[in-house]
Amino acid sequence: MGATKATDPVDQKLLELAAQHIRRYGPKKTTIVAIAEEAGMSHANIYRYFPSKHALVDAVIEQWLKPIEKGLKDIADSPDPARDKLERLTGAIFRAYRRKLEDDPELFDIFVTATLHSKGLSRRHRNRIVTELRRMVEDGMASGSFAIADSRTGVLLILDGLSRFLNPVSVSQDREATLVDLEVRMEKVSQIIFGSITSGHL
Repeated sequence: MGATKATDPVDQKLLELAAQHIRRYGPKKTTIVAIAEEAGMSHANIYRYFPSKHALVDAVIEQWLKPIEKGLKDIADSPDPARDKLERLTGAIFRAYRRKLEDDPELFDIFVTATLHSKGLSRRHRNRIVTELRRMVEDGMASGSFAIADSRTGVLLILDGLSRFLNPVSVSQDREATLVDLEVRMEKVSQIIFGSITSGHL
């Protein structure tokens, strides 16, 4: 059974308990033994589901990110114009990260560390974001609303230009800034980037 697949009630229970322990004690003081005790099973039994504490923590974060990824896919699947969808999607990523930072700092800090070290879970999350961005850029190219030669150029411009707002490390570094101030800054930068993609003046 894979460490990142919560496919049965035991998986789900363990992920929920692990998330609670991380929030309560922090990742370093969270132990498999304590989680197993609360789950009413031996710690050896947990290893049938997750091969290590690190695998369990990674699975917690991957599940924690799933609602964000689902929301992005829903935006990409909508029938709206490509530029509107890009603005909604990038804004949704930033606001979701900011909300996680404020409401769930212990788990967000793990996500930031995973991003800094380019761990598998952060790479997979980024790849899902890139997939949805590419879909929208290609939609805009197909409709003639984006004047760029290839989707890769558009995706890289978005990721590079908006990295202050789309990278969890940068979001964490801006934790002292107000959400209103950051949204105003993001809006200004977004208009420049999306305007360049629309006009082809890259």
